[in-house]
Amino acid sequence: MLDFCGEHHIVSDIEMIDMQDINDAYERVTKNDVKYRFVIDMASLK
Repeated sequence: MLDFCGEHHIVSDIEMIDMQDINDAYERVTKNDVKYRFVIDMASLK
């Protein structure tokens, strides 16, 4: 499936969040206030 998506330029929309914003992201999930998949920016990990 990943190969198929790569060959056909099929990508997902994401929202990059910092590690410090995980609690806010979780609250948004519980309120159904999410349009895109959350991806944690691991560079923000300290």
